Amino acid sequence: MEAHPTVKQRDLVEPEQFRFKDDGVFPNSDLPLLVYRHAFTTEAQDCASIIEQCFAENDWTNSWRNGVYSFAHYHSTTHEALGVYCGAATLRLSGERSSDVKVYAGDVIVIPAGVPHQKISASEDFAVVGAYPDGREWDLLRGLPGERPKSDHNIAALPIPDNDPIYGADGPLRQIWKAARGK
Repeated sequence: MEAHPTVKQRDLVEPEQFRFKDDGVFPNSDLPLLVYRHAFTTEAQDCASIIEQCFAENDWTNSWRNGVYSFAHYHSTTHEALGVYCGAATLRLSGERSSDVKVYAGDVIVIPAGVPHQKISASEDFAVVGAYPDGREWDLLRGLPGERPKSDHNIAALPIPDNDPIYGADGPLRQIWKAARGK
């Protein structure tokens, strides 16, 4: 497996895995959320463009640049990759009974559909590139009454992406997510 030239030139970054169960408000996912630590070098002049290009080469498109909302939200129509290109933040993953995870420039977070996420705190310069497998359109759900069962149906219908957003078809995402689904 060959990494994009701007991906750190060292052994494959094995992602940390976080698993969250349906809490009655948020569906969460049978797929683990993945955090790739220091996946990108941050010395590059335009780290955001480098992350966007890598994601696009692996068919994670419909990208944007910004921060992360400070309210809990999730997507039911797509999975999401966030590449931190500047600063650091603490993200709350999976609603109130959750894990707070600190992320830094160079990290990539892959959030399965259904897993809520929000920014708890951040440095002033915190910024991410967001992208979606196959350029899927995203929805914005907040765990409100009436969102389910439609969101549950949308999530169940989503395929595992063909490519890891960093390492492509042979990257760890497919193996980890297929194992989680028992396929």
